[in-house]
Amino acid sequence: MTAMPRSPRRQDQPREHYLKPLLETPFDVRIAGLMTTDSWSGWAGYRSPGVIEDQELEYTAIRNSCAVFDMSPMIKYRIEGPGAEAYLTRLTLRDVGKLLVNRVQYTAWCDDEGKVLDDGTLFRWSDTEFRLCAQERHLPWLLDSSTGFDVSITEETQEFAALAVQGPTSYSVLKAAGFEGLEDLKPFQIMEGPLGRSKAKAVISRTGFTGDLGYEIFVDAGDALKLWDLLWKAGALYGIRAIGAAALDMARVEAGFIATNADFIASEQAVRNNRRRSPFEIGLDWMVDFDKGHFNGRRALLAEKENGTSRYCLVGLEIDGNEPAHHALVYHRRKREAGVITAGVWSPTCKRNIAIATLERPFGATVNDDLWVEIYVMHELQYHKLMVRARVVDRPFLRLPRRTATPPGLF
Repeated sequence: MTAMPRSPRRQDQPREHYLKPLLETPFDVRIAGLMTTDSWSGWAGYRSPGVIEDQELEYTAIRNSCAVFDMSPMIKYRIEGPGAEAYLTRLTLRDVGKLLVNRVQYTAWCDDEGKVLDDGTLFRWSDTEFRLCAQERHLPWLLDSSTGFDVSITEETQEFAALAVQGPTSYSVLKAAGFEGLEDLKPFQIMEGPLGRSKAKAVISRTGFTGDLGYEIFVDAGDALKLWDLLWKAGALYGIRAIGAAALDMARVEAGFIATNADFIASEQAVRNNRRRSPFEIGLDWMVDFDKGHFNGRRALLAEKENGTSRYCLVGLEIDGNEPAHHALVYHRRKREAGVITAGVWSPTCKRNIAIATLERPFGATVNDDLWVEIYVMHELQYHKLMVRARVVDRPFLRLPRRTATPPGLF
């Protein structure tokens, strides 16, 4: 869900030329009308907002009112057929047979060498119908992996628009918008309902990337503006605000969530083999179900587990001071390089300097003492190097009871 870094634009290159190669989502016209920063990123071929008006205000909306993020560029695959369950159990790390109808499963999938290709969410509509949502495109891999299964796979990214509606007043906004039955919707459940007074339908899941109370709403692309306008009218009294990827990234770090090509490199996109990571090296070991039978990468992962050959581990860090340590190096005893921070923020809610880091074992696994972070901070056009203490701590950094409360509170 996290947008890629913004591409550079030459000073002599007109804005229209810069934006032309990127597709516009069905919500783009509304977001562009709110945009004051001209901060756009590229995400899966679409333009996506980095900051719409103010990053701090957008983050505040996530934690204090209702934040809306356009997640339409997220890649969506429809997978259906009599062999769909068996195929997805073979493809992914988890046992799809345990996924009930109208439920969502967070999952990941690997190549034959046990390296993670991507993580994402798997929606189950029926015994034979699924939707797989991912950060990156994987259609050739999905098709190659389907050999021998009675299943069809179709990309439907452009057919459906999607919004993440997150924050303590998100339930109140959806209730005011006329969505019924949400009071009984539990985390990772799905429901379908009418879109306002129109005949259009919306699929709502109680999921999100913020660690807060929240929902994700899918509609036909042609109904996108109906959904947007309905939410904005209903959310006027509940602090509704459109947000960009920068604020969302702050929230996902607090929630301890990882992002593809931010905290780990997708196996297909890694230029060097030693940059690829197994589930055991990025904190997804709890997903790996060896009891379900064969799946992609099983042999390599079983050998890695039995032989203890994992080279890296992903950890949460709490860092002294208040300077964010994004992409900083981590050292042991100030001398030996131990790893790198892949995402770091000063958390306004936790009042802590937090980070997600990849450390080379034994650091982060059995050696957690005397860790230091090297941060470069610019003051008055000069960089100053800070060596500050860091401690390995549990993720998530932030736990909010309202995220799982059923029924949700009316904030």
